[in-house]
Parts: sequence; structure tokens; C-alpha cells
Amino acid sequence: MQRSKFLVGVVGAVTAVVALGGLGTHLIAGTESTSRLDEHSTASVDGHRALAANIVAGRTESKYHPLPWFGDKVSGVTCPTDLKAVAGAGLVCTGTKSDGETVQIPVRVTKADTRSVTWKFER
Repeated sequence: MQRSKFLVGVVGAVTAVVALGGLGTHLIAGTESTSRLDEHSTASVDGHRALAANIVAGRTESKYHPLPWFGDKVSGVTCPTDLKAVAGAGLVCTGTKSDGETVQIPVRVTKADTRSVTWKFER
């Protein structure tokens, strides 16, 4: 009887650890980012405020492979232009996987206002 209670306790503890690990992975591995539009990060595209390409590239590269067990390692991410701070605007950035393969990373604005832009990329 004590043995089965111990086993149930161990299984419960393992389940809790796995669930918390999964939740942590989900939270850290998100592909959405909100960036402030200030004098250091803002550019202009077709008369609209835009998030500088180097900001988009750097954030995408850092979030593309947030954990060793999640996502592919990508380096040298570049974006062709600044990301217009208009909902629905998008562009395609490129990077290189650790095996040398080039990867295209679509980026799209989901929400924008005068002070910030929320955008996400596809992994």
C-alpha cells in the first residue's frame, strides 16, 4: 500500500515538472514581440513610422531559437527594409541555419499605434 502511494506521488511530481516545463517553453518560445517606437528604433517608410530593420532582425534572431530543445539555430538574420508600423504590413527576413541552409522568415505587424508596434514572425 505504501509503495503504491509513493509511486503515485512520484508520478504526480513528474507530471507537474513536465507541465511546468511545457508552459515555460511555450512562454519563452513565443514569436510575437512589441517594440517601442522611439528616436533610436524608428525609421520612415512611405511616410509611415517604421521599426528599423536591424531591430527586427536582432529580435527575430534572438527569439527564433530561444531554448536548446526548441527551434532551429539561426544566425546572420537580415531584413531587406524597415518594418512599416501599420497593421498587416510585412516583410521577409533571411537567416542561415547552423547547417548552412538559408531560411526565409516572414514577419507581419499585428498591431500598431503612435508609440509601439506589435509584430510576429513565423518559425
